[in-house]
Amino acid sequence: MPVNAALKAYLETRRSIPAFQMSEPGPSRTEIEEMLKLASRVPDHGKLAPWRFIVYSGAEREQLSLELAKVAMANKPDMAEDMIKVEKTRLTRAPVVIAVVSRAAPHVKIPEWEQVMSAGAVCLNLLIAANALGYASNWLTEWFAFDQSVYPLLGVESHERIAGLIHIGTEKLHPGERPRPALADIVTFAGE
Repeated sequence: MPVNAALKAYLETRRSIPAFQMSEPGPSRTEIEEMLKLASRVPDHGKLAPWRFIVYSGAEREQLSLELAKVAMANKPDMAEDMIKVEKTRLTRAPVVIAVVSRAAPHVKIPEWEQVMSAGAVCLNLLIAANALGYASNWLTEWFAFDQSVYPLLGVESHERIAGLIHIGTEKLHPGERPRPALADIVTFAGE
């Protein structure tokens, strides 16, 4: 089978860019829709689409960040001033943030775990789709992804979970390579 050299090169150098190292411009609505179409092409046993997307952009990100900061400060009244600043900018570090929301639920044929993994695959595909369109991306799950009290604020239903918050923008600075595990430390060849 011939090697797709461009795809191989991309996978050899793929790197998430920290959200705080992103800036404008972000993707247009048309580009976002294209990314979401590409992201949706994942293993999905039973064709359940056990996930959905919420796109946060524009001034909505600022308002949500301020609301999330209020919750964070109420939960931790002694929060340091620098952390308060971080909380107030949670969703404004990149021009677009897309929540991948898992709708995994018990099913007669499809294990819930497979549905959860499908949402994870969507997150990775969304990173790759953003990169394919020339944008930087980062998959984060921050405290509010696990705090169901803020789900109504974020547009997430009580029976859903946030699989990832994908930050998308233009790379300001490439962070360089990071250490990767040696294959000998993570691979077992059964039967050898």
